[in-house]
Amino acid sequence: MRIGKQDQAFTAIATSDATSITVRGHDLCDDLIGKIDFTDYFWLLVCGKRPDKRQSTALNACLVAIAEHGLVPSVQAARMTLAAAPEAWQGAMAAGLLGMGTVVAGSSEVAGRYLAELVAAGGNEAAVRNSLDVFLKERRKVPGLGHPQHAGGDPRADRLLAVADELQISGQHIATLRLLGKLAPGIMNRPLPINVSGAIPAVMLDAGWPLAALKAIPLIARAAGLAAHLYEESERPIGFILSHHADLAISYDGETSE
Repeated sequence: MRIGKQDQAFTAIATSDATSITVRGHDLCDDLIGKIDFTDYFWLLVCGKRPDKRQSTALNACLVAIAEHGLVPSVQAARMTLAAAPEAWQGAMAAGLLGMGTVVAGSSEVAGRYLAELVAAGGNEAAVRNSLDVFLKERRKVPGLGHPQHAGGDPRADRLLAVADELQISGQHIATLRLLGKLAPGIMNRPLPINVSGAIPAVMLDAGWPLAALKAIPLIARAAGLAAHLYEESERPIGFILSHHADLAISYDGETSE
């Protein structure tokens, strides 16, 4: 059975033969290994060309900003998985990454698409106000704004936007995000600081990163954080402690047996 289009049998990412490996037009051994850092290589792999210095610095800043934030749900899932299957690092890593959706970590993609929509609508005060009015009426959360812990302002977001300004890459997406952060608290009637999931896509879209690949940034970054937690779990396990405390925190309210 054939499913989907059958007329695009090509890849422009990599190929190999008996003596060489070519990645995005570069010889892996002669041109890349030992000559390019991983941040630049990540950009090259996704975008097909090397980043300039400003793009590289922006991507590196975003990766550092989102790689680690303590015992968040994805970390807990990974550590408890490793506790149950200590031989399966790949399974534990996958458990952590699979939980990165529209609410935690993967929310950068949601915020990025929202910013892109606002920019397409003009990115001006009228477009932002109209959008926020709809969100208020429908009682929806505003992507890229608010944080349960950093209610007074997400320091990661502040720093990323400052880096973008220092690099002189701040463009329409960052301007729209700042306008959103300025207007939203008054319209939504609650504190809504710009969060890191709003800053990352704003910075990266202005730097030239493709919208469709935004989710790759938190995924790659959190993989590094998960590696640290899994190594620590193998040396100083807390996975079963996390599981036990979850069991204590949740009460059963189902039917009782006779």
